[in-house]
Amino acid sequence: MELSYVTAGESHGPGLTVVVSGVPAGLELDHELIRRDLARRQAGYGRSPRQKLEADDVVPNGGLRHGRTLGSPIAFFIENRDHKNWTDPMNPWPVPEEALEAYGWRGKPIRLPRPGHADLSGVLKYGHTDVRNVLERASARETAARVAAGAVAKAICRSIGIEVRSHVLQIGSVRATPPAWLTAADFDRAEASEVRCLDPSAEQAMIAEIEAAKNDRDTLGGVTEVRAFGVPPGLGSHVSAGQRLDGRLAGAMLSIQSAKGVEIGDAIASSGRRGSSVHDEIHHDDGRGFYRETDRAGGLEGGISNGADLIVRVIWKPLPTLMRPLASVELGSHQQQAAHVERSDVTVLPAAAVVAEAGVAFELARAALEKFGGDSIGDFVAAHAAYMARVAQA
Repeated sequence: MELSYVTAGESHGPGLTVVVSGVPAGLELDHELIRRDLARRQAGYGRSPRQKLEADDVVPNGGLRHGRTLGSPIAFFIENRDHKNWTDPMNPWPVPEEALEAYGWRGKPIRLPRPGHADLSGVLKYGHTDVRNVLERASARETAARVAAGAVAKAICRSIGIEVRSHVLQIGSVRATPPAWLTAADFDRAEASEVRCLDPSAEQAMIAEIEAAKNDRDTLGGVTEVRAFGVPPGLGSHVSAGQRLDGRLAGAMLSIQSAKGVEIGDAIASSGRRGSSVHDEIHHDDGRGFYRETDRAGGLEGGISNGADLIVRVIWKPLPTLMRPLASVELGSHQQQAAHVERSDVTVLPAAAVVAEAGVAFELARAALEKFGGDSIGDFVAAHAAYMARVAQA
């Protein structure tokens, strides 16, 4: 069975559910590591007060016994602690109008879609008359469930020596300059940074940029980077479009709320250079086997991992919910008014990096399971070891 996941739930509903299928039996999951990733998604300078209301945790409802997977689908529930303030407005069953009136603005239909959000496209597509029917699911709150799925994928990756880490490259106009060559240990600096930045000289400038946007009641986008270390050569394939690992990674990244672009390796800079200064020359010695002294391709050639570090960058737009709203048009009356204002962050770049990290880990775990197979984690690890022994002799 192919590794896959599906999420369900709304931003202010009772909670989020994620079901992960195709996980081999016997994989050990560490509850604290899952909780840590969920907390990392909620942290970061520029987040909204809601993050202080939530303390995300997973409640397993299937597929796990005594901390090990059973080979059956894994189901996690993540409670929305703010749901107590939305019980009737988000009730799945009909409630009396007078009950909704007691909730003030929470109980009223939303008629003013926000530019840049799924609001208008969603109501037109699905025939809704209340924007809340769209924004509750379109909300990035859903990414908490993705991060939980990613934590499972990371455990699969770690079993064969793959480590996936992330950091923030740019917030607004401020761009960091991290070292060209990074190890997994270098990312501990990002974990200690309020903006998940590896460049101390850029960190304070990023915070100042966030404060300036906050004072202007505006929002900021930016760029994040995910690096995966220990990726074996041979994940993905050139033989069909759907098997190309770069395409799958790009699709996974662009499925995340607010993501607008993906770069693998030095793709953007390479577009203005000649091939002789772009492609990574191949070397070999008996100790290292095949290797490259540069990694401009970001660890991928022809849709297949080449054994170098995987590098995936995501470009994020500024958040569309503005405290100083843009112009919109009211549903029904078509009157020009200011767009709806919903609680929002100034920037989500530190959290977005964690979500992208989870997405990359999931695609790598999926590709690795396709390559090495196995109903149990022991079979999977043994197949990987046999393959790497063969590759070392090439």
